[in-house]
Amino acid sequence: MPENKYRTFASFYPYYLSEHSNRTCRRLHFLGSILIAVTFGYVILTRSWLGLLFLPVIGYGLGWIGHAFFEKNVPTTSTYPIYSFCAYWRMVKDIVIGRLSF
Repeated sequence: MPENKYRTFASFYPYYLSEHSNRTCRRLHFLGSILIAVTFGYVILTRSWLGLLFLPVIGYGLGWIGHAFFEKNVPTTSTYPIYSFCAYWRMVKDIVIGRLSF
């Protein structure tokens, strides 16, 4: 897949959602976002700055489990890292507001 296939986020997001059509995969991503927020809050409150190192492990780790075992595809972060990061958080927002099923 060429790097420049998606020139805008608006054109990328539907593709991102198609790569996250499995409900369990989306749930793992959502759980990862909650754990990221809790861990980040803990790091800020306790000033345990080393805890920031766990944020990518938590976020990407659960997502990769979802892709490997449920979606059976490769995460989009390897090809579209910035769009994927933004789409991840938009997907979480869409789940929270009920636009996507949980």
